[in-house]
Parts: sequence; structure tokens; C-alpha cells
Amino acid sequence: MLRTIDLRGRTLSAAELLAAVPRADVARESALTTAAQLVHDVAVSGEAALRAQAERFDGVTGHAVRVPSTHLDEALATLDPKVRAALEEAIARVRTASAAQVPAPVVTEVGPGARVTQRWQPVRRVGVYVPGGKAVYPSSVVMNVVPAQVAGVEVVALASPPQRDQGGRVHPVILSAARLLGIDEVYAMGGAGAIGAFAHGVDALDLDPVDVVTGPGNNFVAAAKRAVAGVVGTDSEAGATEILIVADDSADPRLVAADLISQAEHDEQASAVLVTASSVLADAVAAELIIRAPRTRHAERVAAAFDGPQSAIVLVDDLTQATAFSNAYAPEHLELHLDDPRVEEFVNAGAVFVGDHAPVSLGDYLAGSNHVLPTGGQARYAAGLSAATFLRPQQVIEYDRDALAAVRDAIVTLAQAEALPAHGEAVEARFER
Repeated sequence: MLRTIDLRGRTLSAAELLAAVPRADVARESALTTAAQLVHDVAVSGEAALRAQAERFDGVTGHAVRVPSTHLDEALATLDPKVRAALEEAIARVRTASAAQVPAPVVTEVGPGARVTQRWQPVRRVGVYVPGGKAVYPSSVVMNVVPAQVAGVEVVALASPPQRDQGGRVHPVILSAARLLGIDEVYAMGGAGAIGAFAHGVDALDLDPVDVVTGPGNNFVAAAKRAVAGVVGTDSEAGATEILIVADDSADPRLVAADLISQAEHDEQASAVLVTASSVLADAVAAELIIRAPRTRHAERVAAAFDGPQSAIVLVDDLTQATAFSNAYAPEHLELHLDDPRVEEFVNAGAVFVGDHAPVSLGDYLAGSNHVLPTGGQARYAAGLSAATFLRPQQVIEYDRDALAAVRDAIVTLAQAEALPAHGEAVEARFER
């Protein structure tokens, strides 16, 4: 079960806090080497590499890599009405929240006749990755596609692994979600190879390279994004999931335990961390985990995640030390089970869930927020997926003659100071008779 890290009675520097954070770094390092090779294989060999990888990792051969439109229609026609209704509600909520993320153009008058307009232009083509290994994620279709559509992206292509038990097809619930959102360019390809295919294109499949690749996945998918950086834009590296819960004596140990288990069921590499100054709560949560974890459907997966170096109960002196630890960890998901949450002090997190009635599960499906979030400490400097992921800020500069004349001498002076006289000459040319 969860190991204990005791930081009580210690004054830790920022570097020492980072060193104390539980991470599965070895898995990430090895994933990068493997992912880079898989991406390279697809860049060189295209469809042949994708098929070889499907056979190796998914146990699938002879499948349609580019999904026929009929597969999407058939999937939607047989979708459970309750699942459809839930997906439609999620789409509506995410669409509403995403719309607030699109900035309006801003015009700044910096002087008479001198105008700078800030506008946000969508990329043209996006590749969305939806995992399909240990679980099925139609919610990730919603979380990736809706913000792209709200941002104004023209074309969204989607990839998800072929399923052995579906005869090599993408899982029908994922296909149904894609069809509900009007997506018709879908590929049955998974893992790092799918990221490589989006980045480099595959001529044999009429798959054109995309401008941005987004979507969650395991550590290999996250590493593949790093391998294609510079070729295409990517969102943050949303690897194996993380939950960090900061709790005090007011917390309900049953809820804390249930929420730790909920994220650990994703993957053996999932991170589940409790930070508390209460040894009483820590013991109560540990006891609840012993009772609850074996009863859940994916008990073996949960046990492996809890036993890994990435999971722990962290004992601290007080809320100040707990806050510092959380900000050093920069979790994907942060839950605050605190009598006085002080949300404003928890500055590094992909998403923050406050109180007993805001579990991470809410954000995974129907909060309206996005569940594609940075992992591995990237929340210190990176944001979760949003409409902004697909937008490029662009400046439009408009000066009339008088406005340019007002800064003419200053431009020439700076150009000469930088030993770039032609810069100044380009301005002077506009005032030659």
C-alpha cells in the first residue's frame, strides 16, 4: 500500500522539496527513448510502421487504419441512449466553458494614427489523440475536440488505438462521440506511432500533417509529444495521471481514500499522493484504502499504482508546508479537503478541486472544465488544454505617415546603436521626396 514520507520537523529549500516529490522518473526516461524510435519508424515507413506497431502493441492485423465513415454511423446507431445523453451534456458544458477562453480582439492606440491590434488566430488542422488501452475514453474526445471547434479550427482529425476485441476497429463509444461532434477523419492507430503519424503525415492514408497535436495518454504518448516538438505544436505532456490531496482533520477519510483509488485505477504508473499534517487522518485514510482498494474492479492496477515510487502519504508540520510541497509537486489534479482551503496560495496545479463535493471524477466528465492537464510537474509552467491551445496571438500594426514620423528619429538612433543602419534607412526611405 502507500508508503509514508515524513517531512515533519524539517525546513526544506525549494530544491529539497522538489527532491522529496515522489515521481516515477525511470519510467519516463525509458519511455522517451522508445517513443522517439516509434515516431522515427512512422516518419520513415508510414503505414507499414503503424501496422507493425498495431500488431506488436494491440494484437491487431489487417484492420482499416483510416476508419470508414460507415463505422462511425454504425457506432452511433447502437450507442446506449443514456451514454449518448451523458455525452451530449458533457459537450454542452465543455462548449460553454471553452467559449470563455477565446479572447476578443483588442485594439491599442499607442499614439495618434498608431494602432496595434491583438488578435487570436486558430491553427488550421489539429490531430487529437484519444487513449484506448486499459480503459475507454469518449470523454477525452469531448475534451479535445470541443475546445478546438470553439477556437475555430477548420479540420480536426482523431486517432485512437484499434481494439482487438472489436475486430481491429476503434472502440464504438469513441467513434460515437466523434460522430456526435461531426468528426469524420478518424484513424485506428495508437500510442507514440499515432503522434508521429499526425506530426509527419502518412501519404498512403491521405493523412496530412497537422499543425498541433493534443490529447492525453500514457508516458509513451507524452514522450512522443516531446519527440515531435518543433515539427508540430503540442499541448502539455499529459502522461500517466496524478492526484494530490491536501487534507486536514476536517476531511472525511472515506472520501479521500475513494478519490485516491479513482485515479489509481487508470494505470499502474498513476500517482496517488496524500499530504497532511494530521497523523490521525493519515492512519484513517490508510485503513480505508485497505478496505476499499481490494473491492474495486481494477484492484490489481490500483495496488500496483499505490506500491509504485510515484505514490505516497506525505506527513508535514502544517498547512504552510503542505502548500509548499503541493506547489513543488505541481500536480495534474489537486484536491483540497481543508477547513480553510486558501485556494489562492495553491498556484501550481493543472486543475484545483475544492471541498467534499468536487472530486476529480467531476472534472473528468461533467464539470465543464477540461481534463487534459499537464503531468510530471509541468503545471509549474504549462496550462491544461483549452481553446487557447489552438489559438495563436498575432499582432497587426497600422501606422500612418505622421505616426511613423513621430518615432522616426528614435528608430534611426536605435538602428545605428545596433549597427543595423539599413533598418533606419528603411524608415528614412518613406520620407524621401
